[in-house]
Amino acid sequence: MTGPRDPAAVTAAEEASLLGLAPVAPDATVAYGEHPDQVVDFHLPPGGAVGGAAPLVLLFHGGAWRAPYDRQHLSPFAAHLASRGFAVASAEYRRGAAPSGAAATGEGAARVHGGAAPGGRGGPGASRSRDGATPGATRRAGRGAATGGEAHREHPPGAQHLAGRWPETFDDIAAVMDAVPRLVGESGHAGRVDTGRLVLAGHSAGGHAALWAAARHRLPPGAPWRLSTPPRVHGVVALAPIADLTTARALRVCSDAVDQLLGTGDEGAARLPCADPAALLPTGVRTTVVQGGTDVDVPPQVADSFAVAAAAAGQPVRTVRAAAAGHFPLIDPTAAAVRTVVAEIARIASGDPWRPGPPRGSVPA
Repeated sequence: MTGPRDPAAVTAAEEASLLGLAPVAPDATVAYGEHPDQVVDFHLPPGGAVGGAAPLVLLFHGGAWRAPYDRQHLSPFAAHLASRGFAVASAEYRRGAAPSGAAATGEGAARVHGGAAPGGRGGPGASRSRDGATPGATRRAGRGAATGGEAHREHPPGAQHLAGRWPETFDDIAAVMDAVPRLVGESGHAGRVDTGRLVLAGHSAGGHAALWAAARHRLPPGAPWRLSTPPRVHGVVALAPIADLTTARALRVCSDAVDQLLGTGDEGAARLPCADPAALLPTGVRTTVVQGGTDVDVPPQVADSFAVAAAAAGQPVRTVRAAAAGHFPLIDPTAAAVRTVVAEIARIASGDPWRPGPPRGSVPA
């Protein structure tokens, strides 16, 4: 018989709490590319930020890089950050293709990390509206329906929802990062957003995206996404991130999502150095990891192994453990753990401005 402290019951209740929240319409939606998934939703502080333009959080959603799970489930959290004085750019990106003949979202979609969605809701990110924004959003670029589920060469027809696209997922993370100043300008709210105080943040697979975006100057020579200098960001706040792909692969996190993202064998081994944040250290970018102590979806061992790798590389990483929280409370505005997350984002946003410098060496945590 399942008791109130049963871990599975607690995890299910945490997930149901997040998924029970209604999506929040953004203040504007701007395209950064031609694909319908290449869009960003802007959530802005009500009435403008106190004391001038608001610091900007570029936010990446999770969902194990799988097609059914988009930015909609993160919209209540994005709106919560906006209510606390941040401008938020919630990025969509291309994810794994849906199986042939199956809807990418809606009834019967898989749970975000592998099982059945509670109540048949379709998992976090299964949108009520698939036009690229919730009702009432401003869609600046007039793109088409964002199905996220067209056929892809690495996702054979009839397969389950697979994780990610190579190289498109990484193309999009890099592209949206590079387009931030333009996107803010096209949002119609440039005067309310301080792009000089940019924080990268993300949850789960989105935490991986945020860490990877901050590390592009550490990519191997010849990598298509490589930058010559560190990004102009105040820092990174990664929430339950898939931060060490080798550890995540060994733990079979999110139903073997890493193998699906990168491939296996020689192919996966060749791609790993270009994809794994733990292999791209040190970055010289302030980094905070917030991890739920009872997380069974992306277990604490993944964040811990990233922190160990960072320390070995000479870069201290601030690690914050929300001891009583699982995977989903970190992005649930009704959960106590969100207060910790907001405080950590504020801490990074209020730090010293970005300064160019060598990627190696320790940085303040």
